[in-house]
Amino acid sequence: MPFGNTHNKLKMNYSAEQEYPDLSKHNNHMAKVLTPDMYAALRDKETPSGFTLDDVIQTGVDNPGHPFIMTVGCVAGDEETYEVFRDLLDPVIEDRHGGYKPSDKHKTDLNHENLQVDPARPGSGSDPCPVSFHNIICSPCPPPRPLSVHQGGDDLDPNYVLSSRVRTGRSIRGFCLPPHCSRGERRAIEDLSIQSLDSLDGDLKGKYYALKNMTDEEQQQLIDDHFLFDKPVSPLLLASGMARDWPDGRGIWHNDNKTFLVWVNEEDHLRVISMQKGGNMKEVFERFCTGLTKIESLFKERGHEFMWNEHLGYVLTCPSNLGTGLRAGVHVKLPLLSKHDKFGDVLKRLRLQKRGTGGVDTAAVGGVFDISNADRLGFSEVELVQMVVDGVNLLVEMEKRLEAGDAIDDIIPEQK
Repeated sequence: MPFGNTHNKLKMNYSAEQEYPDLSKHNNHMAKVLTPDMYAALRDKETPSGFTLDDVIQTGVDNPGHPFIMTVGCVAGDEETYEVFRDLLDPVIEDRHGGYKPSDKHKTDLNHENLQVDPARPGSGSDPCPVSFHNIICSPCPPPRPLSVHQGGDDLDPNYVLSSRVRTGRSIRGFCLPPHCSRGERRAIEDLSIQSLDSLDGDLKGKYYALKNMTDEEQQQLIDDHFLFDKPVSPLLLASGMARDWPDGRGIWHNDNKTFLVWVNEEDHLRVISMQKGGNMKEVFERFCTGLTKIESLFKERGHEFMWNEHLGYVLTCPSNLGTGLRAGVHVKLPLLSKHDKFGDVLKRLRLQKRGTGGVDTAAVGGVFDISNADRLGFSEVELVQMVVDGVNLLVEMEKRLEAGDAIDDIIPEQK
């Protein structure tokens, strides 16, 4: 492996104490869990494909992290990684995913029709006051409205919500994951993906663009559409070995309407994204569920299934993405609320997180934030999208109150 010496067999000539990494200045989940005794017990183990403990932890060793940002610090090289190195990974997963225990079972729900109207939302009908939240009643109160019967998620205010997106990752069983796969495996995954995606029809019909074969015009168009992913430059990804042989075997597929997108062989085998402008998360999620289900069926027709088990849900490269792998997010204008001293606390209570619109580690521009679910594992896809829809509706209501010069203290939610 060109990114480190993790496969140097001569390391076994040295004691575990001599080989144990210096983690004294590290702030990641791996460094928090790994002990000298655990390292000694696991360092000679490897998965059937040859992924070792040092492969698992190298990115966390090379990247100490930030004093105030807890990174994961480890990756999987294949599906078996999570079993062979469970003594390390189980506590990392439990720590990263809010107490998710080794005995817990994950829920999967890709039925978009299960998305509901929040009964505590203004005008939803179950609350006696259309401008109240969480049973906090204002005065005077008009008569209660009849219960709304339409499905939720289609009413995010487009004056504030600029775009909506749902994405996830998928791993194809029988292949090593990107940190460990060979050139031949990566090319086989690309070929299999092209065959499967080319079979999509209707609104999902589209075209594949291999990164190494792109024309300048195609590349510029994908950049303009905010579709193109570039060679990884993050030290976390580079130390994991995900940039090997770039751009060989990597590519982007999107439908003709440019609302459904699949990345091939980036951080995961597949990254599936549904998106569109405006606040209709219902449409975005329906397309996401429909397209993802069809893709899985097409892979199964070709003798390949996705990595999944009842404990971890969908298995992906980074332990942070296990379960659903899902991030439902919106770009939303919150210039006043974002300056409020309770903004961070409100997001935490709603189980949401904020980023700049350029992605992780970027700053917001003009008060526009990327707001998304903070959880991946232990909640179903529907539950996570529901959290985003309900939470963003509340955030927008808070922004409107601040615009009117009103307080928001009475609608700050309880912890979800």
